[in-house]
Amino acid sequence: MGKLRERLSAWANSEDQDRRDMREEYGAKDCAAIAAAPDRQPVQLRGTLRTVTLRPRGGVPALEAELFDGSGMVTVIWLGRRRIAGISPGRSIQVAGRIGLQDGVRVLYNPRYELIP
Repeated sequence: MGKLRERLSAWANSEDQDRRDMREEYGAKDCAAIAAAPDRQPVQLRGTLRTVTLRPRGGVPALEAELFDGSGMVTVIWLGRRRIAGISPGRSIQVAGRIGLQDGVRVLYNPRYELIP
């Protein structure tokens, strides 16, 4: 039982360390942490795209991505787009817009974005 507990503890600690590293990397004066970003107010966020999918909404194509920064996740949606050059899983970006709530999920529609090298 001791070895299992040690392995689980090591796994949990590495996950926490990854989150702290991401917050340190993406933390900037002009960017808010996703978990602390207010709803319905202009915000700038930085993070890594976890997933990018094409999901039509109301018959209109929509490119949907999960943005994660170590503190939380927000769904970014570009309406009317099937793909955007440079937007792919694992890519670091900075987005600006207003966070809303849809079906209990925090979303950011048609944000301005900048690819981070």
